[in-house]
Amino acid sequence: MPIAVDIDVMLARRKMSVGELASRIGITPANLAVLKNGRAKAVRFTTLAALCEVLECQPGDLLRWEPGDADDADDAEVDADEAVRGGGRA
Repeated sequence: MPIAVDIDVMLARRKMSVGELASRIGITPANLAVLKNGRAKAVRFTTLAALCEVLECQPGDLLRWEPGDADDADDAEVDADEAVRGGGRA
């Protein structure tokens, strides 16, 4: 995924644990781990705002774009769409 998540960097700067951050923003540690490890497909603006408030940072301190993997993801989406329509590769 071309979006990198730097929550762990901000946690280290603030000397805060994942559990404490999760508690303070109102999500489970498991869901925060999914976001922190870059496995999330989306993030709500309310969650992003809560992260920024608690960590005293800007969204750009937590998320950054890295070029390179977007084409592979787009190809996989096209292949999946074609398979659903019956035109995909076997």
